[in-house]
Amino acid sequence: MKKEVLIGVLIGLIANVFGLFLAATLLGQGDDFMNVIKAASNEGFLGKLISLGAILNLIAFFIFIKKRQDYRARGVLLITVFIAVFTFVFKLF
Repeated sequence: MKKEVLIGVLIGLIANVFGLFLAATLLGQGDDFMNVIKAASNEGFLGKLISLGAILNLIAFFIFIKKRQDYRARGVLLITVFIAVFTFVFKLF
């Protein structure tokens, strides 16, 4: 059971990182990934970019639900909630 939740957490992290990279590439207008991240941080919308990256977690979550892999879906949901809290705290400071 713990192994399945951990797999879900890892897949959620990978999906979020890939989604962040995809969002930065698409919205960065051809700039380098690190330049987009630095500009987003300087301009105050890095939290929004991270939240856009978390959209891919929805796909992973629903795939696990459809396959009846509830513990993996729980891991993806757990990391999605963690990212939401992190983004909220990041915006406060």
